[in-house]
Amino acid sequence: MPSPISREDVAHLASLARIDLSEAELEQLGAELPDILAHVATVQEAVQEPGAGDAEAMSHPQPISNVFREDVVTPGLSPDEALAGAPAAEDQRFLVPRILGEE
Repeated sequence: MPSPISREDVAHLASLARIDLSEAELEQLGAELPDILAHVATVQEAVQEPGAGDAEAMSHPQPISNVFREDVVTPGLSPDEALAGAPAAEDQRFLVPRILGEE
């Protein structure tokens, strides 16, 4: 098992990443970081092995396909129906309070 990383090293890495860690978290990560780095190294080795370049890149672990539906025109609301629930309307438009000063 790799040796733990010092609390000061973990604190330095946390400051570089702009992560605020408690004392307990600094101690815990000091013990866990070597294992995390070992796992990352294992993954890097697997990617760099001969034949690893033959694998097709993918964005999901399961094959997915985009499902399209036919674009069918359906009737919409008339202007009067759309504005029926509006608190205020003017010239077939929603009337909203002005939020910006006149320029």
